[in-house]
Amino acid sequence: MFDRYLIGEDSLRNVVEDGKITGFQFDVRIGYYRGLGLSMVEGFDVSVDGKAYPRTDVLFKLHGKTFTHKQMETEYNERWEMIEPATLMLPKAGGLAAGEHEVSMVEYLRISYLPAPSISTGKGAKRLKLQPVS
Repeated sequence: MFDRYLIGEDSLRNVVEDGKITGFQFDVRIGYYRGLGLSMVEGFDVSVDGKAYPRTDVLFKLHGKTFTHKQMETEYNERWEMIEPATLMLPKAGGLAAGEHEVSMVEYLRISYLPAPSISTGKGAKRLKLQPVS
C-alpha cells in the first residue's frame, strides 16, 4: 500500500568515515500503517544496479542510533513510526559512482496481532541520483 513511499527521494549518498568513502546509504520508511518495535523488523533485502547485498551487511539507523540486523532482533525499546525516515547503510569500498542508480529494497515486518505468525513485505524501487556528501 505504501510501497511508493518506502525509498526516500534525494537520499542516496556515499558514506565517508575517517576521510574515506566506505559505503553508501539511503532513507527508507516503514511500509505499514502503524509503527513497530525494531524487534519486529525482520530485515531488508537491498540491491543497487542489480547487485544484491547480504541482509547481514545492512545497518539500520534510527533516532541517532545504528543497529545491525542481529541487534534489531532484541531491540525492544526503539520504535519505528509510520512516515518516520530511517536510514539503511551498506558497506562498499569507494561507495557508488556519481550519477543515477537503480535502488531496490524489500522490507520484512512481523505483524504481532495476527492469529498466526505473519511477515508483511513492502517492496520499493526507484532511480536515485547520488547526492554530494555533506
